[in-house]
Amino acid sequence: MIIILDFGSQYTQLIARRVREQNVYCEILPFNTPLIELRAKDPKGFILSGGPSSVYAKGAPIPDKRIFELGVPVLGICYGMQLIAHLLGGKVDKSAHREYGAAQLFIDRQTDLFYGLDKTQKVWMSHGDRLVKLPPNYIEIAHTANSPTATVYDPLNRIFGVQFHPEVVHTPNGSQILHNFVLRICHELPTWTMHSFIKTEVENIRNTVGKNKVILGLSGGVDSSVTAVLIHKAIGKQLTCVFVNNGVLRAQEAEKVQKVFKKHLGLSLRYVDAEKHFLNKLKGVTSPETKRKIIGHEFINIFDKEARRIRGVKYLAQGTLYPDVIESVSVKGPSATIKSHHNVGGLPKKMNLKLVEPLKFLFKDEVRKLGRELGISEEIINRQPFPGPGLAIRILGEVTLERVELLRLADIIIVEEIKKANLYNQIWQSFAVLLPVKSVGVMGDERTYENTIALRAVNSNDGMTADWVRLPYEILAHISNRIINEVKGVNRVVYDISSKPPATIEWE
Repeated sequence: MIIILDFGSQYTQLIARRVREQNVYCEILPFNTPLIELRAKDPKGFILSGGPSSVYAKGAPIPDKRIFELGVPVLGICYGMQLIAHLLGGKVDKSAHREYGAAQLFIDRQTDLFYGLDKTQKVWMSHGDRLVKLPPNYIEIAHTANSPTATVYDPLNRIFGVQFHPEVVHTPNGSQILHNFVLRICHELPTWTMHSFIKTEVENIRNTVGKNKVILGLSGGVDSSVTAVLIHKAIGKQLTCVFVNNGVLRAQEAEKVQKVFKKHLGLSLRYVDAEKHFLNKLKGVTSPETKRKIIGHEFINIFDKEARRIRGVKYLAQGTLYPDVIESVSVKGPSATIKSHHNVGGLPKKMNLKLVEPLKFLFKDEVRKLGRELGISEEIINRQPFPGPGLAIRILGEVTLERVELLRLADIIIVEEIKKANLYNQIWQSFAVLLPVKSVGVMGDERTYENTIALRAVNSNDGMTADWVRLPYEILAHISNRIINEVKGVNRVVYDISSKPPATIEWE
């Protein structure tokens, strides 16, 4: 594998994605992972991510210097490059001019890192520091107008440093540079595919679970569906899926899930109608984080009760994905916690179940590929992501049955119209948000004072970053017209045109 050490860059996940696009497995680990753990993983190479710190600043994230003595290639990106210089006898200082945005890279010496590339490349810069002195035995192999040492290289130890970001789309040939590092320099083999993942993970699940039983919370979304089918492939009837109606599901979701998974796929499925229970717990709650925690807590409690009814259950399976882990808990480096996810962070001590999370190192697009490899229908695979806390975090303010039903009606219209326009599979997420705002309107010559629906449509590759979709005005107009005319209690529709960052995809 390739190990990526995280120093807090917003692009660390992109590095992992680019490496995996080469069909090579990689993992992101905290910068301060003990050397003994790194050595035990037997990596073929290291990539040091960028980061917001200055290497010479107090408290800057610094790894064990002995990683450079393990005899495997290293690629430092931005902060990672400056770190190499700082630790190995060079010097880093503030740059006279901060370099941010597109730049022309001029390749001075052709090496394996730049194999197959023209000598002038468009790259993306984002730094305020630069190298002012190279470490011993290092040579400059590329420069830009503002960075005379935009790429450095130690031929003896196969250590590279690039000041630019090859992982972002703004560096058009960045994937080729990472391909060269991973395959040509680290001599990795492109053998990590979803087919190989299934074979390995099925064996892991069987070895982990043994003859014990597993309980899984099935939502009908892509993540839990793929998790269910994968585990079912590994242990069959030892898996029991539990579908909990938490009162904040999409319209007719309970009926659809039972039909698909129980009747068509033959999974062992239990249905728990807890709609009234959840809505009662959410009564009077307006804090987004409190909503998430209540739903997560009650979800676990119900699972605890169901687990006790099934003899031999020792494990709880969850469809946790890599972005969930990264966004929720700062376990992969000095990245900030944005908001908690209901299926991340462990289980209460009273619940005597161990976790099985076969997808926790996969990105969303990889999960879809895995689902196709498992033979799951495109209707399920192409479902847009739906949050664990459901419509509760798409209702700003208190969650009531009346407000849930209103939002469901608006959401149905949005999905119907997006599908009619043949855009559903091209959009990451498209949904309605009920705002705690009423405004004056006119309907049938009468004054109204009713609710506002926000339409949200974004595109993303993995949920870590997203941009709003430029929907045609005709579609926006039709959606707005239908919602206002068909959903009683709504007289205004607005369109959310914010990207992530600085906003998040969900409103809460």
